[in-house]
Amino acid sequence: MTQHSEVAAVLGGGSFGTAMATILAKNGHTVRLWVRDPETAAAINNDHENPRYLPGTELPEGVQASEDLIECLSGATMVFMAVPSKAFMEVLTQARDHVPEGTLVISCTKGIHADGFLLMSQLLVREWPHTRVGVLSGPNLAREIVEHKFTGTVIASPDADLCKRIQQALSCDYFRVYDSPDMFGVELGGALKNIYAIATGMAAAVGVGDNTRGLLITRSLAEMSRFAARMGGSPMTFLGLAGVGDLIVTCSSSLSRNYQVGYLIGQGHTVEQAVAQLGQTAEGVNTIRLVAERAREQDIYMPLASGLYEILFDGKPLPQVIARLMQGEHNHDVEFTMGSA
Repeated sequence: MTQHSEVAAVLGGGSFGTAMATILAKNGHTVRLWVRDPETAAAINNDHENPRYLPGTELPEGVQASEDLIECLSGATMVFMAVPSKAFMEVLTQARDHVPEGTLVISCTKGIHADGFLLMSQLLVREWPHTRVGVLSGPNLAREIVEHKFTGTVIASPDADLCKRIQQALSCDYFRVYDSPDMFGVELGGALKNIYAIATGMAAAVGVGDNTRGLLITRSLAEMSRFAARMGGSPMTFLGLAGVGDLIVTCSSSLSRNYQVGYLIGQGHTVEQAVAQLGQTAEGVNTIRLVAERAREQDIYMPLASGLYEILFDGKPLPQVIARLMQGEHNHDVEFTMGSA
């Protein structure tokens, strides 16, 4: 695929932001990675390593880090938003006047904004209406990306030219970029799957069998599709990389932050202890709260998300919640194809 040189600002020096910066730099683009911590910025620039999030992994020299947000944005033709959802609005406000009209802005954050139950792309459209917005999502474990293991992702936007430019900027021999016009569905899938990664991590900690794991993952997909359909999205999007692909990886890999949090909780740690021990953002904890509350308000049947809410926030014992889940009502298997979503 023919490439032309871009100036990319990657906002967020966590594991995924660093992974995106690495691909962009290897593809010959000018890359500026914004990190809050001056020591991390110095380590990236001098030692070519992100010691906090990707220790032991050599980064290309083309990745230039800075704690100066405005400096990173100067002259950028595309901006990748990879900050945690809790900081997303703050960064949008700080950066708004420094992002020119028509700039491509790609959300890489898999979370939900509590005020108004908005996805990150919806915040971008509201706060930066002068930009062109897209979403990047898929089974994209950062460490595997920087280790050049074969990976697929989805760039989603109704803006076809935006999708083409992001495909050109990111595609390489180990990173394949597919496109989708369903920005809402792709982004919602990326947010929802974090809920179920926590569930499968908990299940692994208590020693469930492979049958149980298969049950959890497929019923998680059913809940995600059901919720998406009620929110106005297409459940068919969830059959792709940003749905079932991301769900399988996040629910199966010990590299998944949300899986790790669930595993620690399953071992008896509190939510606070698990998050603190992880040392990184696990978006699924907040997403469980928001989605379970929205499902209750909208009368959407989501027993797994509701059960997790009870365990994490109401202090219900895990065995008690599992027993109730197994005694719940029987539903169709692939229900959204039967018109009953």
